[in-house]
Amino acid sequence: MATSVLILPGYQDSGAEHWQTLWEKENPDFKRVIQNDWEHPICHEWVAKLEEAVAEAGEDVILVAHSLACLVVAHWDAQKIHSSIKGALFVAPPDPHSVVFPTTAQGFENTPMGLLDFPSIIIASTNDPYATIDYAKSLAKAWGSAFVNVGDKGHINSASDIGSWEEGNAYLGQLQRA
Repeated sequence: MATSVLILPGYQDSGAEHWQTLWEKENPDFKRVIQNDWEHPICHEWVAKLEEAVAEAGEDVILVAHSLACLVVAHWDAQKIHSSIKGALFVAPPDPHSVVFPTTAQGFENTPMGLLDFPSIIIASTNDPYATIDYAKSLAKAWGSAFVNVGDKGHINSASDIGSWEEGNAYLGQLQRA
């Protein structure tokens, strides 16, 4: 049985040109976790939606989280009462203490910094407006994640003009084969 993939968009969801949306269109077995409110994220509510989706997907699932969803996964894992997963791909995790972090996002300020219960890769950009590369490296160290610096790709979203983002898909493949 193939590993299923849950797509976890961040704040404001991922639009039509975002690589997450393109991956989902290219892979019918990928499923997006739908949040109740994309504009006013509340951490515990997003964590509950993630747990529902993981429980439904089964143990071989890989999470593909972008931006705020990376923090959601960390909070979900810190509860230690969640369903099991095979791994996670974290792309462009934001710093909740940054001045540009969305003020409507509630409950994300204390990012869990313990080792994750599953293999993971953090992918970050040197010119991401939502977090420094050093912040992303510190998350990778704390979470026990492999770290990938993709250079100047902004927030690694549709504004980064990366289309279907084959480089990221290759890292997902690594997790699927592990």
